[in-house]
Amino acid sequence: MCDACAPALDARLDLPGGTPMGLPAELPAPLLQLEWCAPFAGPVRAALHDLKYAGERRLAEPLGAAVARRWARVGVDAGVVVPVPVHAERERRRGYDQAALIAAAAARHLGLPLVLALERGRATIAQFELGRDERAANVAGAFRLRALDAGASRAVAGRWVLLVDDVVTTGSTLAACAVALEGAGARAVSAIAVARER
Repeated sequence: MCDACAPALDARLDLPGGTPMGLPAELPAPLLQLEWCAPFAGPVRAALHDLKYAGERRLAEPLGAAVARRWARVGVDAGVVVPVPVHAERERRRGYDQAALIAAAAARHLGLPLVLALERGRATIAQFELGRDERAANVAGAFRLRALDAGASRAVAGRWVLLVDDVVTTGSTLAACAVALEGAGARAVSAIAVARER
């Protein structure tokens, strides 16, 4: 990102934690905290789009650094960072998981371990194609601990997990991931995304 666009990533850096007036305030259970760095607009939207669809992996570093700055400012706690996974087929086609790249950069800046603990057990419809009421049903039960990784359960058991994603709207995806993590013994789950879409 250029010097003129980079400050957009810190649009909420100096704001207190929580949901500002005018946005839905419901925190989807079982999440304890939900944060984001900036609105899903302008240069932030362009950067996320280029990372996700144009192969611009280098954008994961400034996006992850912004996530780390925001969490360091307003986050309550975290012992391990876990990305929200894309479906394995989508990752194969794209060649990478954009949330995992962002989470890796954020974990590095926060000095926390990154654990690829989750997988999508089934493909879901892209959340942006659905209305608010349909999103929770779309992702319910879609996430589970990585089937072939016995260490994933040990890595999250008893820990406060910080989930990282690229964009959040209703929080349904993050809540579905939190259910899977708590089922594996996570002590608590909070979440942060680069951007929030209304």
